[in-house]
Amino acid sequence: MADTVHVPFADLHAQYLTIKSDIDAVIADVIRTSAFIRGPYVDKFEAAFADMMNAKHCVSCANGTDSLYIAMHALGVKPGDEVIAPAHSWISTTETITQAGGKVVFCDTDPLTHTIDTSKLAALVTPRTVGVIPVHIYGQPADMDPIMAIAKQHGLWILEDCAQSHLARYKGRLVGTFGNAASFSFYPGKNLGAMGDAGAVTTNDPELAKRMAMFARHGGLTKGDHQIEGINSRLDGLQAAILSVKLPHLPKWTRARQHWANVYTERLSGIPGVSVPAVAEGREPVWHLYVIRHERRDALAAHLKSKGIQTVINYPTALPFLPCYAPMGHKPSDFPNAHRDQSRILSLPIFPEMTEAQIDAVVEAIRSFDGAAA
Repeated sequence: MADTVHVPFADLHAQYLTIKSDIDAVIADVIRTSAFIRGPYVDKFEAAFADMMNAKHCVSCANGTDSLYIAMHALGVKPGDEVIAPAHSWISTTETITQAGGKVVFCDTDPLTHTIDTSKLAALVTPRTVGVIPVHIYGQPADMDPIMAIAKQHGLWILEDCAQSHLARYKGRLVGTFGNAASFSFYPGKNLGAMGDAGAVTTNDPELAKRMAMFARHGGLTKGDHQIEGINSRLDGLQAAILSVKLPHLPKWTRARQHWANVYTERLSGIPGVSVPAVAEGREPVWHLYVIRHERRDALAAHLKSKGIQTVINYPTALPFLPCYAPMGHKPSDFPNAHRDQSRILSLPIFPEMTEAQIDAVVEAIRSFDGAAA
């Protein structure tokens, strides 16, 4: 009998080995120069990332969650302000609305792409609405044209949550370039990941960039000159140096993810019970996650685990149904798509360094599921 092919959900060490000499050298240089807080490596990364994302300004910070909070604070969110966000996302998207002083308003998700359902967005706008946070979830671009049209009509700001969508495109244009600002995470497992926590916000608005930078650095751009009260959220030099090494590889890694996603879709299509991810017209996903749907998701996940294949559920409970949002009193019929998806979605392994053998193992294990479960 052939040996079982173990397939991790992601393999960060495999990626490290492809650029080991450059990573080791830059870490040694940061240590040698003691460039631990801000400094040349942070400045270099901010400039390079802004350039790659077609943005005029990049404000780095400690993590992706902070990037959302910093942006909303700088956009002037105040108590009573309503901010619309998708009902199925990681909690950072909405907890930061509350932290900034606003009120969360949930919108159901699109039944095909998991992104915010733009057909339901306009009805949620009230005189108290100030902004919308479209999440390009799983690396799938949200439908930005109607979002921007609604924002223009009602005078709303748009903060794009790009934590999972570095280099994704909507109608040929990079996501993150549509709204007032864009939030990015460099959590280790992201398409562009640090070796620890890290984040950034990009914008083309110089005044907004200044306010964000001041708030993230104790309220001042110069040490000791505190113009406002702020927070301490800085990208450290080690992470900036690591990200600067990784950044030029991001386009190549993105193409690899797209290749493996296409292979998955081709080989999984037609398997009974499996619904592969949809790609809407004019959108170019970057496949941070490859998420299938299956009516017996939990049994399928257990079957794959028995075959040495790691899977993840992103995310097992849609946001309105979490205990922390129970006081809002939402019921499943309020968000039928998000509620239905939470029990059916399953994220399969996908990372640039995958092999044909690993893909084959995943596909064959899924094909064998019905027989094993019979």
